[in-house]
Amino acid sequence: MNATTLGLMAGLALGFAGAFGGFGAFLIVLVLAALGLLVGRVLDGKLDVSQLTGVGRDRG
Repeated sequence: MNATTLGLMAGLALGFAGAFGGFGAFLIVLVLAALGLLVGRVLDGKLDVSQLTGVGRDRG
């Protein structure tokens, strides 16, 4: 699945949430989609969490 297809599916999900659930549901879906994206990038190895948390750095 390529980025265009994933973007289309995310847009459809956000559109349905906004249309049927209102603005609150739209925001919830948006935040959860962003968290899912971050988790997916970490699992794919495209995002190094140690850079964000400071874990694994030499401190002395």
